[in-house]
Amino acid sequence: MDDLDKVHMGARVEDYFALLKPRLMSLVVFTAVVGMVLAPAGVHPVVGVISIFCIAVGAGASGALNMWYDADIDAIMSRTKNRPIPAGRLDKTSALGFGLVLSVFSVSMLGLAANWLAAGLLALTIFYYLVVYTMWLKRTTAQNTVIGGAAGAFPPIIGWVAVTGSVSLEPVLLFLIIFLWSAPHFWALSLYKKSDYEAAGIPMLPNVAGERATKVHLLIYNVLLAFAGFAPAGFGFAGPAYGVTAILLGIVIVALSLRLFGVEGAEMRRRARTLFLFSLSYLFIAFAALLVEALALKFFGIGQ
Repeated sequence: MDDLDKVHMGARVEDYFALLKPRLMSLVVFTAVVGMVLAPAGVHPVVGVISIFCIAVGAGASGALNMWYDADIDAIMSRTKNRPIPAGRLDKTSALGFGLVLSVFSVSMLGLAANWLAAGLLALTIFYYLVVYTMWLKRTTAQNTVIGGAAGAFPPIIGWVAVTGSVSLEPVLLFLIIFLWSAPHFWALSLYKKSDYEAAGIPMLPNVAGERATKVHLLIYNVLLAFAGFAPAGFGFAGPAYGVTAILLGIVIVALSLRLFGVEGAEMRRRARTLFLFSLSYLFIAFAALLVEALALKFFGIGQ
């Protein structure tokens, strides 16, 4: 029995599930659901469920293809070395086939169940994450998380388009929030995981421009994020409850960004980790507020 056969036999369902990046998938699904619920038109429950399932599978396909391509650097970094491929539980060929099959399945099913514009956007998202971000940007430029952030920002637009068949200002504002959130979120991670990225040869901003420049960029983006987060209320797309929530979230994330200045070493890394963890909460709370407000309006007339 050769090594490849042993890897195949050692692979478990959990390993294939891990290829889907379930935590990232859950965030993608959540933001897509918000985009779908906020859409003005109604959607048949079956179509809605199938659409969300397809978006989830498409996100999982992106994760599997990303792990296939990045297996070499995943083996170097402490936070990724236990993934199925670098840990030796799954071979790269299986991951590639798994990701491609899921990609074709998710795009085709979404086109048949909802509409082909939504399916096209899902296909674009998978392509963007694999080719533009993973293959091109990630290893060549410190702007990888800036330009590549668009891949994670498409789901609310896809959810909206699955319902309406068209794009309008509202889902674009949701796209903008996630797009501006993505870069400072990963810059905070790279500040306290700088040595990992350095060892893997990934040109993250702290490794290329230095920690102070990263802090400045991070602050600027989080200030822009604070304004973008309020934009749905400012444009009348969301109500006062969301507006107050967005203001409070913006104040906190900017304050946490400012706390990075004037400290170095272990204390700076600790604060960067705090900012990184809060940024996860930022996106969840903001979109949860939009979702609750929209559901309250649709089912109880609250907020009219």
